[in-house]
This record gives sequence, C-alpha cells and structure tokens, in this order.
Amino acid sequence: MHDRRLLLSSIPALALGGLCRGAAAAQTKVLRMATQKGAPILMAERQQHGLENLLNPLGIEVQWSEFQFGPPTMEAMRVKAVDIGLVGDTPPIFAQAANSDLLYVAAVPGSNEVILLPAGSKIQTSADLKGQRIACARGSAAHNFVIATLEKSGLSPDEVNLVALAPADAAAAFEHGSIAAWAIWDPYYALYENRPGTRVLVTSADIAPQNSFLIGSRSFVTANADLTGQVIAELTRISEWAAANRSDVARLVSEGTGMPYETELRVMQRYPFKIVPVTDAHIRSQQDIADRFLRLGVIPQKIDVASQVWRPRA
Repeated sequence: MHDRRLLLSSIPALALGGLCRGAAAAQTKVLRMATQKGAPILMAERQQHGLENLLNPLGIEVQWSEFQFGPPTMEAMRVKAVDIGLVGDTPPIFAQAANSDLLYVAAVPGSNEVILLPAGSKIQTSADLKGQRIACARGSAAHNFVIATLEKSGLSPDEVNLVALAPADAAAAFEHGSIAAWAIWDPYYALYENRPGTRVLVTSADIAPQNSFLIGSRSFVTANADLTGQVIAELTRISEWAAANRSDVARLVSEGTGMPYETELRVMQRYPFKIVPVTDAHIRSQQDIADRFLRLGVIPQKIDVASQVWRPRA
C-alpha cells in the first residue's frame, strides 16, 4: 500500500482530481494503448474495459493494439502508432539507442525470465552453454537475461551462438530440437515448464532483478500529462484487483489467449501485479543494461536513462 500511495502522489493533482470529478484535461481524443498477448495487467484491464469506462464519457476513445513482444511495441511507438505500452527492461534501451523519444512513466517490479532446456539435454550448469545455440528475441528482456547469465558464468556472448528468434519461432525451434536452450518469459515459460523432460536451467531470480515498465511517447505524455496520470491510476487499480483475484485473472487471460487455464494460473500466481514509480534503483538497473549492450557493441551509442524518466509536476 505504501508503494501505491507513493505512486499516486507522483501523479499530477489535476489528473486525480479529474478522475474523481469526471473531467480530464487532454490534448487528444484518442488513447492508443499497446499490449502483448498474455500480459496480465493489460489483459485484465482490457477485459474489464476500465479505461473505456473512465475515458469514453469524457470524449476520449481507447484503441488497443496487440504485439507479440516488446521490440515491436517500441517500434510502433517510435513511428507514433501507439502512445503507451508495457514492456520489459530491455526494449526501451534499444529504442532509446535508436533515437526513439520515449519516457518511462511507471515500473512493474519483478519479472520471470528463464532459460529452458529441452528433454534429453546434457546441460547442467550455465557454463555448459559454451558453444551452444541459445534462442532469444533480440532486444527483449530475455536477450539481456542471457547475456547477464553468461557473464555470471564467466562466458562472453562470443562463446555461444545466440539465435535471434521471436517467441513463436523459438517455440517451434525448441520443439524440433534445433536449439540447445531457450531464454523466454511467461506465459511461454508456464506453457513449457511441465512438459516431459523440459528443465529450467536458471531463472532471472538467480541472476539479477528484472523489471517491466510502462513506456509512453514523450510527445504524447508531455501534451497529455493529466491523462497519463489517469492511465497510471487506473492500471494501479486493476493491478490491486488482480493481485487479490488471481484465479479470476487467469480465467480472463485464458479466454483471451486460448492458453489452458492451468497454465495461466501458474503465470498469475508468480506475477507481481504491482505498479510503482520509477525510482533511482530502477534507473541504475536500466543504465547498467544500457552500458552492458554498449560495451558489447550491440547498441551504437551511450544513452542516459535518467533523461527519459517522466517527472510529472506535483
């Protein structure tokens, strides 16, 4: 509850006042939200129509676009096709390195990344990944997770064969045995973890804390600060409801994704369902990721994460 008070205190007073009075100061008549298939907070929000119920009476339309994972979401924001979205820790780093003008507007602490091994794998430790084909989505949180795992094991990315595959393609490669390991997140983690012979080599909890972030287009957020505050307040509300109703969220998401209820329930049982302000600790963690990719020559320029954090007026 302390985190919620801190978050709400960071939202412009006019935004929360508008939330209570049914009025909003906004320069737009359309809010374009980006979501990912299976993203619990946004899936719950979309199913319950909370933003629509809040904003439609004010003459603001809510449009949703669904993406497979974070990098396409950031590309859509770069070309101004979406205004606000929820992504993992690494996509905004790559987007900022590509000169995308974005803002971190809130954080979702905790993430469940894993490296999965197929049935019959002889790999026992992270050091055994040397020389192996490891699938991950380039520019995703899993990409950073793999590199951090290798570093902790004393390996460099040059000592493995990183195969850039989107989640659906990586799933096919995993099933066909054409990769030795797969770095992935929920709900794919939950979908595969109980398959016969599949093993989890390492989790993000074993390596380093990971976070997700609500990211907004700078032009949108600065022109619609009060509306952005209302979005954060509504997503905070739905997060608190979801945390107290995980089985109901699992059912909602299962209906929306077609994944088995039991799979989604495992996802919901370990999902943080918490939205907090972007803190100095988040900024340091993000800067560490940016510096890692710069050091490896994966991104072309040094970036300053702190300059991309939304700091709303009190």
